[in-house]
Amino acid sequence: MKITFLGTGTSQGVPVIACQCEVCTSLDFRDQRLRTAIHIETDQKSFVIDTGPDFRQQMLRERIKSLNAIIYTHEHKDHTAGLDDVRAFNFLQKKAVPIYAMPHVIEQLKMEYNYIFNEKNNYPGIPQVDTHLLKDTSPFKIESVEFIPIEVMHYKLPVLGFRVGDFTYITDANYISDKEKSKIKGSKVLVINALQKEKHISHFNLSEAIELAQELGVNQTYFTHISHKMGRHAHVEKELPDGISLAHDGLTITL
Repeated sequence: MKITFLGTGTSQGVPVIACQCEVCTSLDFRDQRLRTAIHIETDQKSFVIDTGPDFRQQMLRERIKSLNAIIYTHEHKDHTAGLDDVRAFNFLQKKAVPIYAMPHVIEQLKMEYNYIFNEKNNYPGIPQVDTHLLKDTSPFKIESVEFIPIEVMHYKLPVLGFRVGDFTYITDANYISDKEKSKIKGSKVLVINALQKEKHISHFNLSEAIELAQELGVNQTYFTHISHKMGRHAHVEKELPDGISLAHDGLTITL
């Protein structure tokens, strides 16, 4: 399995428009973060979790040539705003791209992309998707690959993380129940959100994310969904315990 971090930034990305802080003006490529998303290659299949506003740029940068499915964590725009660009894969693969999401996420997509889901719209060239509802957190398979949903809370909004083999990916969370934590244990790699050093209403901050990673006892943890308020990548990385790192855009790991 090969995992590529397509984006590791928060909803505004980094640098933030017009910001002159030390992170947003940094020349370190690790401090330049597109909106959070990830690409998984396993069993000769290609999956993307979330299509944020930078989806097109991410696909081009990583030269991704095929897409078996898109899996959505939740409905916020920084995770869904790039859906229109799935058209490129429709043209290339000559078929609809399957999308997997909770019912309330699909309903939001239908509102924002009415032209995609409106059966009366036969306009040529619109994106073609094949919708699959995730009605609960039962494991499901996309072709031969099993995904285990992990329900977390993003303040009051339920969000799905996913475990694929020994890899677990969670973003936009500030609470995980003991029941859902049990699904993570035994993973070799965990990705979890760590927004900033200060306390936040809907995301784990740095200290909370470190505490969670140590509680779960995963061999290697990477933090994602990082804002410019976290500090410079090079500086924060030196403060982290063994087995815990900040992810950065373009980072690849192999299991």
